[in-house]
Amino acid sequence: MRRVFADSVYWIAVTSPGDQWAENARIAYVSLGDSSVWTTEEVLTEFLAALSAKGSRVRGLAASVVERVFRRKEFVVLPQTHHSFLKGLSLYKRRPDKRYSLVDCISMEAMRAHGLLEALTNDQHFAQEGFVALMR
Repeated sequence: MRRVFADSVYWIAVTSPGDQWAENARIAYVSLGDSSVWTTEEVLTEFLAALSAKGSRVRGLAASVVERVFRRKEFVVLPQTHHSFLKGLSLYKRRPDKRYSLVDCISMEAMRAHGLLEALTNDQHFAQEGFVALMR
């Protein structure tokens, strides 16, 4: 079964129909077919934070998306741990010339640890680290 990683830009796009990446996210997801979608608790935290000021309806929708992700078997959510934080921090420190966020670094290290090569994202930083950004 194909396994892909979902970055916060994906979750924002599928939750916000007017988002500039919504159509790319839909097309990328449909193209996956029978796949499992992996993400991290850190990514879901970033997603919720990004939509926190969009009003009560959007906040409720975002919370529902996260709850659904935890319930459905096609999604795998990697937990936040001290180890994942330190792995991400290590990559963050090793790439002083890049503009990677700490969450991106944690995501990339999680992808490496689990052998994931593709990401539902438009973020060029993933491509710079050798991953395939499926929403570009």
